[in-house]
Amino acid sequence: MSAGLNIAQLDAVNHLGGPCLVLAGAGSGKTRVITHKIGRLIQAGLAANRIAAITFTNKAAAEMRERARQLVGKAAKDVLICTFHSLGVRLLREDGKALGLKSQFSILDTDDITSILKDCGGTTDSATARQWQWTISGWKGAGLNAEQALAQASDENERVIALVMARYQERLAAYQSVDFDDLIALPLKLLREHAEVREKWQKKLGHVLVDEYQDTNATQYELLKLLVGERGRFTAVGDDDQSIYGWRGATLDNLKKLPQDYPELRVIKLEQNYRSTSAILRAANNVIGPNPKLFPKTLWSELGEGEPVRVTACDQEDHEAERAVARIQSLRANHKHKAFKDFAILYRANHQARALETALRRAQIPYKVSGGQSFFDRAEIKDLCAWLRLLVNNNDDPAFLRTITTPKRGIGHQTLAQLGAFATQYKLSLFESLFSHSLAAAVNARALAGLHEFGRYLNDLEHRARQTRGAEAAKAFLSDWLKDIGYEQYLYDSEDSEKAAAARWGNVIDFCDWVAQRCGGQIDDSGGITTEREVRSMLEVAQTIALISTISEREQEADQVTLSTLHASKGLEWPHVILAGVNEGLLPFKPDDDGDGAALALRIQEERRLMYVGITRAQQTLVVSWLKRRKKGREMVPGQPSRFIEEMGLDQATVKEDPREKLRALRAEFAARAAQAQAAP
Repeated sequence: MSAGLNIAQLDAVNHLGGPCLVLAGAGSGKTRVITHKIGRLIQAGLAANRIAAITFTNKAAAEMRERARQLVGKAAKDVLICTFHSLGVRLLREDGKALGLKSQFSILDTDDITSILKDCGGTTDSATARQWQWTISGWKGAGLNAEQALAQASDENERVIALVMARYQERLAAYQSVDFDDLIALPLKLLREHAEVREKWQKKLGHVLVDEYQDTNATQYELLKLLVGERGRFTAVGDDDQSIYGWRGATLDNLKKLPQDYPELRVIKLEQNYRSTSAILRAANNVIGPNPKLFPKTLWSELGEGEPVRVTACDQEDHEAERAVARIQSLRANHKHKAFKDFAILYRANHQARALETALRRAQIPYKVSGGQSFFDRAEIKDLCAWLRLLVNNNDDPAFLRTITTPKRGIGHQTLAQLGAFATQYKLSLFESLFSHSLAAAVNARALAGLHEFGRYLNDLEHRARQTRGAEAAKAFLSDWLKDIGYEQYLYDSEDSEKAAAARWGNVIDFCDWVAQRCGGQIDDSGGITTEREVRSMLEVAQTIALISTISEREQEADQVTLSTLHASKGLEWPHVILAGVNEGLLPFKPDDDGDGAALALRIQEERRLMYVGITRAQQTLVVSWLKRRKKGREMVPGQPSRFIEEMGLDQATVKEDPREKLRALRAEFAARAAQAQAAP
């Protein structure tokens, strides 16, 4: 089971007795170490269902499940492999009643939260509500409740947000709902305040492995400590050089605290890189060198020197995009480099993609923009998810309002306003209010009949969903439901063109297939592997939907060039990478307000780590391009190469203009214009 592991990896896999920190440099095989350690723990006698492996994304969890299945076989299905948020859901579903939370609570999405905050704060401005949401999320990530946030408010704006936060939390409790931050904060509160629950979970989990440990925030670290207890049977795998999420609460303090909180901590460094050539790793080591080190390490590789890292100076964004296209075409002309999916163009900010997209389209090169609109952000999918959420939790008022109005059911805004006032007066949810004897005094007879009909339909639908198990039954249920509510016709009535309506209806069909698969026991996104024999009801699947960020993996294998921000590229790799727009002011990013010296130094350190992440995505070749002139607002300003380019310590020959690249760019531009002219009518 340990075949193919190097000495450091073996050391990490075989250290079973106490707390372990594995410092896994980029491309050093951290997922391999985690999956082999799961196998080693089972081999040593620990039951598979007492092992938990926690990561940050559904995609990473799915990959880890598959790798574990290949390594240890059927036993892998009993290992809890999930995200932090999925683990939080599991804790709250099992033991949330100690906090007054029903097992069938709802998980609100961003739109719901914005709407509730606007109501709590008495504003109609979505931008203000989103700013409040961001601040409240930061406070929750730091472990603060509304009362604590108010006590430490530094100005009037923060005081207002803390008061809004208090009202917001009251609404969530009334709706029996949580937001994503609560999926960490509430389990922490649960374990901290209820000893019997804490002891249950510490006994249940014999060893906890945490992937991407450097991305944890203060609340996640406290949750981990309570899960593992004083014995500290855990393995934290991370890399302080890849900590790039400080803006969303991740803190390197968690790495600093580990040796203090666990004096027995064993620190193991993985420094052999299996991804990149020596030329690429040398540039990466040089860039990260100036940052202060918690645990110094140097990446090295046995993959050979490889091609030198090249730096290209471009006139402006369009020229840079043409050069990127020319490089892709040039490498593809070589028979060794056929696939478009071998190429990625990475950048600091989303707006930098525009010129690149234009150039790729002109050259008829297929591409995808990583981090585009999530399937679950589409309006039609949000509509259907609201119905399913309401079946799971009748007290979910935001889901109720979306459901009763989409499609419209002859129940107008005036009736809903009267229903809302009635529910507030009697402290009931909107759904509960439907069946109150007193409601007849608040709405007219026709409106009352419509509300009762809607309530009866929901009750019937919930009953059917509870009884519906397996993929085929789920497909039939979903088909009947969509016919009942006339959703296809609603889409065609809502859109100006049949093509747009057909595309949206296609998304609905995909969604139904996706849900049915999960009812059939083929896929599980909530933690743990579901076998073909294990099926779930529609209601059980509906409970997990809010945790899913993408519908399927069908686009991953498409032969396309990847365009991605540096943040979204973390954890990925490509044979050929172009880092675009590596200019002062873009990378490192320079905000209008620089802040004080200490804050600026920390920000530059994080930006340097971002450059390091970008460099270490490349396997075989890396080109870094910068702009002599760049857009700032509506005007062009002189551009300066990023300080990180000099820090890469490259041979000056690679930094100079390469006339061959320039010639390729001119040829590519000429060919694109000729093709455009030929295609014109």
